[in-house]
Amino acid sequence: MWVERFVAARPTDTLSLLKDISSGINAGISYECRETEGTQGPLETIDRGWGSCRDFAVLLAEAVRTLGFGARLVSGYLFNQSGGQVGSVGAGSTHAWVEIFVPGAGWIPFDPTNRSVGSINLVPVAVARRIQQVSPIMGYFRGRNTDLHSLSVRVDIQNDQSLRL
Repeated sequence: MWVERFVAARPTDTLSLLKDISSGINAGISYECRETEGTQGPLETIDRGWGSCRDFAVLLAEAVRTLGFGARLVSGYLFNQSGGQVGSVGAGSTHAWVEIFVPGAGWIPFDPTNRSVGSINLVPVAVARRIQQVSPIMGYFRGRNTDLHSLSVRVDIQNDQSLRL
């Protein structure tokens, strides 16, 4: 099994194992931005040696599932203020990552594209078990093709301390 190579010691710390798998995907697979629709399967990503953020996410989810973990795919936005993160081509770019269920800790976000753990810089919009079920935006337009002149997306991250739930 491909994921077994990341099990450094038995027994191993759960969080360390998950971090190692996520980092191993990043180290072993080259990132390539892909604008075409669809996602590569995990074996296709391994065989090709490259993939987009959604391919990395699918590979990580399937890898940890083979070890018995619950995993769900997340689509949203990467808040890339410094411009130093991979998987975002500018403000408003969608991004994909994985949340893995760890008993006692709950759902923990893992972004194998950027080798990060936790929700900092991640703005979730949609979550599902399979990537085909994740659609961050959907809708329709009624009218003539000459009616729409432009469309833009803007994501603003605000930390409002006055908001209390």
